[in-house]
Amino acid sequence: MIDDRGLATFEEARPALRGLAYRILGSLAEAEDAVQDTFLKWQAANQAEIENPPAWLTTVCTRRCLDLLKAADRARVDYVGTWLPEPLQTASAESPVELAASVTTAFLLLLDRLTPKERAAYLLREIFDQDYAEVAQTLRIQEAACRKLVSRAQAALRREEARRVAPPARQAELLDAFQLAVNSGATERLSALLADDIALSADGGGKATAASRVLRGRKEVLGFITKILGRSWPQWRQVRTEINGVLGLVIMEGDTIHASITFGFDEEGALSNIYIMRNPEKFGGLGADPRDMH
Repeated sequence: MIDDRGLATFEEARPALRGLAYRILGSLAEAEDAVQDTFLKWQAANQAEIENPPAWLTTVCTRRCLDLLKAADRARVDYVGTWLPEPLQTASAESPVELAASVTTAFLLLLDRLTPKERAAYLLREIFDQDYAEVAQTLRIQEAACRKLVSRAQAALRREEARRVAPPARQAELLDAFQLAVNSGATERLSALLADDIALSADGGGKATAASRVLRGRKEVLGFITKILGRSWPQWRQVRTEINGVLGLVIMEGDTIHASITFGFDEEGALSNIYIMRNPEKFGGLGADPRDMH
């Protein structure tokens, strides 16, 4: 049985555990499963013998995430169309900028290219500020091997300049231009804000209609926005909110979510990526309380 003190300890750690699990897995639903499994192990443990409860909980959660990641990678082979991380409503006003930047869709997709242990090691060390000895113990490896994992991950992510978020004013300017293009077909303002290598990715997961491949270049992307999105989105509510650390939209009809959209930026602040979620099974994070995750 768990007493009030043990429950309070876990609840204090829960937001960080959810944040870690979401970044490793790219899925809020799977992150919740990992956190629940961690709670069950905490409940069954002899808590009086655990010297550092937060470290113990982080270790158990990380290891559970790595197990779930293996199953998720196998399932990804059969996924229909483009896979994107589950969108997550965030609140940068309540979170450090560094943490917000570490949940952008672009960053999560780059993490997805790392090996599972590289991903976990990088997050524990660089985002959650654990020392190498702690990370090595969590991953059941030597400290020297842990340092190599983190170094490889840093090099891979540095090449992509992954944790990049445009200033709020630029994000608002972009969203104004995007909505103008969708709602009126006028693309001049949006076109001027696009990177030359602009790419649009949409995730329907076989559950909703979505672009079957990544669209690239101004002509193709702007054509999709005006001819496809412009056909239905103007008749639905377009709710501005922060999604994965940047300003985005949730597209709604009544209480039903039809889509969400978020963006990625290059070093010049130009729009480099558009990410559209259409899979209805991935909208759970859009109703989550942003305060429940670090």
